[in-house]
Parts: sequence; C-alpha cells; structure tokens
Amino acid sequence: MDKGLAALRNGSDIRGVALEGIEGEEVNLTSDAVRLLARGFLRWASQRLSRPVETLTIAVGRDSRLSGPAIVEVLTNELVQHGARVLDCGLATTPAMFMSCVFEEVSADASVMVTASHLPWNRNGLKFFTADGGVESSDIVAITELAESDEPLLPEAEGSVEKVDLIDLYAAHLRTLICDQLGEVDPLAGLSVVVDAGNGAGGFYATQVLEPLGADVSASQFLEPDGTFPNHIPNPENKDAMASITSAVREADADLGIIFDTDVDRSSAVDEHAREINRNSIVALAAVLVAQDHPGTTVVTDSVTSDELTSYLEGVLGLHHLRYKRGYRNVINKMVELNQEGVDCHLAIETSGHAAYLDNYSLDDGAYLGTLIVCAAARLKREGKGISELIAELREPAESREVRMRITEDEFRAKGTEVLAKCEAWVDERAQDVAGDDVVVTLARPNYEGVRANFDGAVKGWFLLRMSLHDPILPLNIESSNPGGVERISAVLRSFFSGIEGVDSSAL
Repeated sequence: MDKGLAALRNGSDIRGVALEGIEGEEVNLTSDAVRLLARGFLRWASQRLSRPVETLTIAVGRDSRLSGPAIVEVLTNELVQHGARVLDCGLATTPAMFMSCVFEEVSADASVMVTASHLPWNRNGLKFFTADGGVESSDIVAITELAESDEPLLPEAEGSVEKVDLIDLYAAHLRTLICDQLGEVDPLAGLSVVVDAGNGAGGFYATQVLEPLGADVSASQFLEPDGTFPNHIPNPENKDAMASITSAVREADADLGIIFDTDVDRSSAVDEHAREINRNSIVALAAVLVAQDHPGTTVVTDSVTSDELTSYLEGVLGLHHLRYKRGYRNVINKMVELNQEGVDCHLAIETSGHAAYLDNYSLDDGAYLGTLIVCAAARLKREGKGISELIAELREPAESREVRMRITEDEFRAKGTEVLAKCEAWVDERAQDVAGDDVVVTLARPNYEGVRANFDGAVKGWFLLRMSLHDPILPLNIESSNPGGVERISAVLRSFFSGIEGVDSSAL
C-alpha cells in the first residue's frame, strides 16, 4: 500500500483508477486506499488546524462519476469512526466544496471533493480544502505519509453525519452576484444561454442560477449527471465538446454558451456568432472582465499562451502579462506570491479554463467565471451587442500545432531534464544554422518552464518544449503568425531530435 498511495499522488490532488473495465488499467483507488487516505487527511487537518480530530467538521461531496457514491460511503464511514462530524453534500462542484469552508451556514473546518476532473469514466480522485484554499503538492505528500503512519493514533469515537444542500447555497450565492451587478428584478430577462454540463456536476447552473433570474436556458444540453459521459468528454479543451456546444448555440441562435468540465472548476464560452471562446480567447475575456476595476493589474497565465495574447493584454488592455508555468496551482500560487510582494495581480488563468480571481478567494471556479461572462453578456444585450465585442481586437496565430512525444526510458524525469538542457544549448548555438539565413532564432527570456524559442524574419512564431507535469511525455507547442511557419519550425526541431535517443519523436 505504501507504493500504491505514492502512485495516487497527482500534484495537489489524489487520482487513480477506481473501476475495472479498461484493459491494462488495474484499480488502485481501492476501498482500502480511500480508508487510509481518510485517516491521513484527518491527521493532517488536526495538525494544520490545531484541533482534536473529534472536534472537526468535514464536508464531503462528489461529481457524477460512477464510483463516486461508493468512495463517499467509505470516506464517510472512516471519518465518522474516528469522531468527526461529516456533512454529506451529495452531488457538488469542486469550488462549492471549498465554499463549504466559507459559508457561515455550513462552516466546515475542511472538505473533500471526490472527482477526477475530465479524466475517463473509470478514474476518480480526491481534492482537499480548508478555509485557506486547496492543499499543495507538499500537503498531498504529507497526507499520504500520515495515512501510512500509526502515530499519532486516531481516536475510536462515534461521529455523526448530516446532509447539507450545498449546491442550493452555492447557487444562491451566484444569483446574488448577478443581482448585485445587474439589479434584482429579472436581471437576465431576454438573454438566451446554452449551458453544456457534459453530464458532470454543472447542470445546476442552468436550472438554479440562470433560469430563476429570467434567462432562456431551453437549449442547454447534457445537464443530467451521468458518469458514463455518453455525449462528449466533459472538458472545454476537447474538440468534440466545443464542437457540440458551438453547434447548439448556432441552432438555438443563442446569445451565449457556457461549457464546464466535470467538477466545474473550469469553463469556456461560445459567443453570439457560435464561435468558441477558448484557450487564448478565454484568457483574454477573463482579463477584460477584471481590467476596468483593476487597471494595470498583472495577469498570470500558463506557459503555452500566444504572443498575440501578450500583445492584446499589454497593448490593448494596458495590463501586464506574466507567462508562467502549466498547472493551475502554479499560476494561482504565483498570483498569491506577487500580491504578497506588493505586485497588483488580480487574475491567474490557464488556457485550460482554470481561472482564479483575487476577489474570489483566489479560487479557480468555472461557475464564477461563467457568471462574470453572463453579466457582461446581459449588459451588452441591452445595448444590442454581443460578448464578442469585448475581445474583437484579439488576434490569433495563423497556425498552431501540438505534438506529444513519449519518453521511452524508465527514468523519464531524468531523461526529460537532459533533453531540455540539450535543446536549450542547441538553440543557443546551432538552431540558426538549420533555420536559414532569413530567420532569427532566439531563446525567450524570461522563461519559467521548459525551452521556449522565438522565431523572427521570414518565419514569425515560437515553440515551447516542456516536461509533462505527471507523465513520461514531452509536450511540444508550435505557433506561427504566418502560413507555413509551423512546418519551418517543425523542420528545425526535427533536426534537433534526430540526434536524441530515448524519445519517440515520430509524431513530429
């Protein structure tokens, strides 16, 4: 089990295989593992909060995954066995589970969300919160280590279980945000919104937030929780998912589309012309929504954003752009760090749709971002305009490509680190010779993740080579501002990888 729990660590989350049914994927998020993790979390929370275990109130919720109810039952039984008071929140979202530690009506000391985000139906996992926010990667290590420890011993005391309508409270919270911005009498009247919950936990947003305030949500789709995810992967980055909601917005002639991932900590949008607002454009839109109240603020993004986005944030909106690392905890923690250093920073966002506003507990919350977008769309509707007006000046690259290259050696992290070091040196010394006399290649500075190189001259663009956060993969992103540029950049990289062993670069 020692090895098993370590294998379940996934950055600041726990994730594993919870159900049989996919060949080659053995169940490792077992009942025994969940019991141990419940004990580890109790010990960790007791230490972090300086409270005896039997005085703790722990909220537990889940998304729509098939394995969710069984995992919640195991978690609850273990927590109660050691004297904790458990609040059973039922079907919930990850941001709502954090808010269970904030809402006075709930006042949980800590909370657990059973989810594996957008991963396949057989996976599941755990996310942990206190009122200070989500736990860090170091906390996950501590929780798993405490789970395996017999010291200090947990009490054998009978706790209690109470049911809490957390989503009702959370929906009321979001409705209040809308009414505060737009007025309390039918603030969304005349606005048509397609909500796509992907059969995850986000269906409440259409029926309990938008519809009661007057919005037409009749064209919304896949609101019913279904852990088999029969319609599309609940992931705003998935092409099929975005094609589905853009089609629904087009057919309904709706003003707006909002799409969530399974546990609703991510979202993206579709404009009134049925064009997706995703990746660079969702970052741009999220920034527009903070720029007026916080002029000149810094926006922290992940590492794969485009140069065109930087030009928009800085040249059009007058903000500062810090291109940082992949990983939602990385960008959020950087936002918190900057503010502690006295740098005004009100938004941290990944191109995946994880958006955290400083004014919203620095919490990545897809429904909160969706609510800001809905309010903006409602104001524009009253002026006879659409949401596309807000990002009309954003330019997109002419071409883009992503290649995921598998590291074939067992010690994949060491190999990945070696390849990145060689790539940086190669770009600095020899990439120019391969690129041609009409192209200038330079290393991007500053750069916080992997190797990013800029191309100028006959080819304008860039590439970013980095290590995957968790897998033996080297993701490679290439973009160009002019047609044909991606292939020119790819050719340069093929020359580099021709001399590299231990990496399958055939996809390049």
